[in-house]
Amino acid sequence: MNSTNPTPRRGRPPKIAREHGDTLELLLRCGMEILTEQGFAATGIDAVLKRVQVPKGSFYHYFESKEAFGQAVLKRYADYFARKLDRCFSDPSLSPLQRLSHFVEEAKLGMAKYRFRRGCLVGNLGQEVLVLPDSFREQLELTLLDWEQRLSACLEEAVELGELSSTCDCRALAAFFWVGWEGAVLRARLVQDVRPLEIFLQGFLAGITR
Repeated sequence: MNSTNPTPRRGRPPKIAREHGDTLELLLRCGMEILTEQGFAATGIDAVLKRVQVPKGSFYHYFESKEAFGQAVLKRYADYFARKLDRCFSDPSLSPLQRLSHFVEEAKLGMAKYRFRRGCLVGNLGQEVLVLPDSFREQLELTLLDWEQRLSACLEEAVELGELSSTCDCRALAAFFWVGWEGAVLRARLVQDVRPLEIFLQGFLAGITR
């Protein structure tokens, strides 16, 4: 009697018992990882399924299309990043401008940790906007506007504490920051170094504090 385990059939992921919520979480987490590395257009559903070992039927149980999957991943990323911004920009142990510097330091560590393979999902998708489904455009813009509002609140606190001039237009400065930040992240990935993030922060702070 052959006691060895049968060889799994090729081409199919092994059946792994998971709760439905676990499967959904795996798909979204994997989606954030892959899309921050290579974008939407270059990512196939099969690559996601292979990485998390989920059958295609389970994928379509949660998402009716790749577009729906991408939108869900973007929402999950936006929620995650909003929590990160709240944690950084509301830290009572730091002054408002120190909080901004701390956010950049965390970003530097994160990019180095993944060897600059991962960027900002919003920035990645923004570069693909001409080939993305139209549904992404509004979702991306709303996410960026939300980030602007969170940074603007931090800068307004800096004004109240005297770190910034009372004449500062905090909302405009916040919009400027995120426009420049996405470019800095792109350049950091290009040169495989955190220096572009440092250059941008130094220039931003010099411009608003002089």
